[in-house]
Amino acid sequence: MRFFKHWLSLSLVVIGSFVVLGYYGYDIYQQAPPIPERVVDEQGTVLLTGKDILDGQNVWQSFGGQELGSVWGHGAYVAPDWSADWLHRELTFMLDELSQKEHGKPFAELDLPTQAAIQAKMKNEIRTNTYNAETKTLQVSDERARAIASVGDHYARLFGDDPEMAELRNAYAMPANTLKDCHPTPRAGHYIHQQLAIREPDRQPSDRSDSHLVGHQLRYSSGGDRRIGLAACCS
Repeated sequence: MRFFKHWLSLSLVVIGSFVVLGYYGYDIYQQAPPIPERVVDEQGTVLLTGKDILDGQNVWQSFGGQELGSVWGHGAYVAPDWSADWLHRELTFMLDELSQKEHGKPFAELDLPTQAAIQAKMKNEIRTNTYNAETKTLQVSDERARAIASVGDHYARLFGDDPEMAELRNAYAMPANTLKDCHPTPRAGHYIHQQLAIREPDRQPSDRSDSHLVGHQLRYSSGGDRRIGLAACCS
């Protein structure tokens, strides 16, 4: 009985710690971003599937993942933060797409008021939640689908052995063929893992079903069709 109070205190601390961990673990699980079963464009063409996303995550982990660059600021800091890099490239592409579509010239050549209008339109598209929880399908605009394909091609060449990317790979301290199956062809073996560019759609605070629909992290699946791993970014 000499140490009874000590053992009792230790037991209460351990039990309390696991109760807190269990509570917040369950809360995090409830708020976890959904992985869509399909990502489609306006015509319903499938850009990628949930399996593509998870396969890509496995491949990302297979070569060290965050030892090469960071995601959400977590990881190594020689290569870029891939979430920010993907977001920048996707939105830059979309700005030029919208600018060419509406004004017939690159975004950089527009006057400031027109640029602001294009940016507002893009922001509205990016922040509008288009995930259907019933069908588990995420639909993106055709402009965004092309942006995803363009950025995906950039990463396929970067993680492959494209000579034009040699200088950039050197800056990132990346070897050629970091991923050997990522040539920029229709059968490249493409990627995107689950949290590269997070998308925070406009929502009510209590909405959990799709409140943190993420842009799926940069990944390469180990084979099969070239796949786009999408999606979403906050402004």
